Amino acid sequence: MLKFKIFLILLITFNFFCTPPPIGFENSGNSSIINKINRIILDSGLDASFSIKVLELTNGNTLYSLNSKKLLMPASNNKIYTCAAAIHYLGRGYQFETNIFKKDNNLYIVGGGDPDLTIGDLDSLASAIKNKISKVDTLFIVENFMDSLNYGNGWMWDEGSWSYAAPVGPLTVNKNCVDFYIAPGDEDKPVKVKTFPKTDFIKYINQSKTKNDTVGFKKIKIERDWPERTNSFIISGNVSDTASVDTFQRNIFDPGLFTATVFKEQLENKGVFVKNIFRTKKGSSGSLIVKHKSDSLLFSAKNMMYESYNLAAELFTKAVSSEDTLPGNWPSGLKLIKSFLADSAKIDTSKLKLADGSGVSRYTLTSTEQIVELLSYMYNSKYSDDFLLTFPYGGTKTSLKKRLIKTDIHIIAKTGHLSGTSNLSGYIFSKKHGPLAFSIFMNGFIGKPKCYQNLQDKIITSL
Repeated sequence: MLKFKIFLILLITFNFFCTPPPIGFENSGNSSIINKINRIILDSGLDASFSIKVLELTNGNTLYSLNSKKLLMPASNNKIYTCAAAIHYLGRGYQFETNIFKKDNNLYIVGGGDPDLTIGDLDSLASAIKNKISKVDTLFIVENFMDSLNYGNGWMWDEGSWSYAAPVGPLTVNKNCVDFYIAPGDEDKPVKVKTFPKTDFIKYINQSKTKNDTVGFKKIKIERDWPERTNSFIISGNVSDTASVDTFQRNIFDPGLFTATVFKEQLENKGVFVKNIFRTKKGSSGSLIVKHKSDSLLFSAKNMMYESYNLAAELFTKAVSSEDTLPGNWPSGLKLIKSFLADSAKIDTSKLKLADGSGVSRYTLTSTEQIVELLSYMYNSKYSDDFLLTFPYGGTKTSLKKRLIKTDIHIIAKTGHLSGTSNLSGYIFSKKHGPLAFSIFMNGFIGKPKCYQNLQDKIITSL
């Protein structure tokens, strides 16, 4: 941290006397802006690998740049690339389909990569089928639209059962998660547990206890047997006897089987008995009897950006590469995203490293300069209105819900967070400088990100 402070003090001094900065660091732009932002960073006392780029969109001038070519982990800022590429390749009105085929007494449920398929949508499909078949010999799972890899390259082995690390599959429902509703039980007795969906696909052991004091109190935990890749959960810890109902979302293993099992249970609730569930690689057979179409791609893209929805980003990545004869997959999808960045946005992708679409992977590396180049291209492209619509703004039910609320300038931005990483990229509509594209990466710090988020907010509101 001391070295970085000395560096910034030198930069402020060098810029004041119009002297070139020290070799090994890059700091350029408007001299008054350089001094202002450098002083904000210095006064924060924070230490990290900083990379910042701010560009005036009306004339293409760099307002501020600090180590903007340095490759760092973008975290969820990587979704900016994925969102733009999906709009480009698939189109704003693209719809994902979930189809049901019937042959004899067999049904085929065919996944089309819909990231927003709900339990209610599945139930509507079951309702549409109940009068067309009375019993099902086999419900076949068809997932040929995409490959069978569920986890991205560089996803950590201990991501565990958290919702952000839900497995990826073309047949997906409820974000490939189960919602646990936890309420206090009787004193010194296990907590009350309800799940959504209510399904035999999962099992849980309730080792928790309701308490009326704080002595020995342990925070409630819900953990899936992730190392063994089962759908057995252990609920442990404590809940206060005065607590209200709390919701926990945990991912499942094998999304295709999860979706098919819930669908089977819904059919049986409507009087249609299902004897077997099998996965088939041969594809669907028979005649199409019912289908569900998702809302538009733009709707899904906004969900992805607002919720920082990793599963949607990976399904977008695979979907752009899906063809009639070839399933969508990560290598092909990422290659197409890089091609879009290079061919359309004219970004030098020779050093860009894309390992996934969401930014969960620690192998994904990019620079703030590259992010800003993409933001600039999209702002001036035919996709501008749609693309900007997907960006969150302060106070919304996003990771910006408690940020950038009390400001007299309009800011829309995507956050990015991993352990030791906090980033923010988007657009500032400045009264003084006009529309700006910006990207701020802060990597390699220890501790909680709040103070780094506050620093980001100070930097962009100073403009």
